[in-house]
Amino acid sequence: MKKIVLSALAVMAFGTLAQAEPLKIGVAAEPYPPFTAPDANGNWVGWEVDFMIAICAEAKLECVITPTAWDGIIPALTSGQIDVIMSSMSITAEREKTIDFSDKYYATPISMIANKGAVGSPDVAGLTGKILGIQVSTSQEAYAQKYFADAVAETKTYQTQDEVNQDLAAGRIDAMLMDALPGADFLKSEAGMACCELVGSVADDVEILGNGTGFGLRKGDPLKDTLNAAIKAIRDNGTYDAITKQYFDFDIYGAVN
Repeated sequence: MKKIVLSALAVMAFGTLAQAEPLKIGVAAEPYPPFTAPDANGNWVGWEVDFMIAICAEAKLECVITPTAWDGIIPALTSGQIDVIMSSMSITAEREKTIDFSDKYYATPISMIANKGAVGSPDVAGLTGKILGIQVSTSQEAYAQKYFADAVAETKTYQTQDEVNQDLAAGRIDAMLMDALPGADFLKSEAGMACCELVGSVADDVEILGNGTGFGLRKGDPLKDTLNAAIKAIRDNGTYDAITKQYFDFDIYGAVN
């Protein structure tokens, strides 16, 4: 996958000096390729970074990436430490009790990835007696608690997806749940190819898995309309597709609502 290297300062260059302060875009500090990850020089790269640059340029906003721990990213938004969440966050009814969301900007199913031959199917039958790994405070964790808690021998939770990947590759867990798009990226990696296989996608549950991924915003923030207009504009003018083709060979937007 081709990755455009752009620093936070480059993001800010797309903005306008009319703002009193740059818009602080909260990104999970943990790498989440191919969406967000720091490169060898510490610059944030990935599909979501390029998407954000296009959105800020379209909306004439001055934006700066603000790395934030995933498990504290919603409190950071509601307390004003950041202004927007852009971190592959699913739009769910539970989260909408606390924050608002923009329109979706991509959608992905949840994949079950396992050690080769360890799990036969992405369901209760396949996971019975197995050890499942999950990143905390994710839709996958809520899904596992609802559907797999009584079937698995153990559910191990981790602060980052990288830690889950590493324990799966090392054989310390049997399977993990993660978004299908970064999951596919993991399976193409040297570690992923050596250890693991895609078992399949779990059955859908809109209440838990949500309606795609969107920007997270404070309740009632008028910025929501600005971001929605920018999302529509870059989808209409071809910018969205141009960015996506640099990372994926398929449509990641999902069904048009």
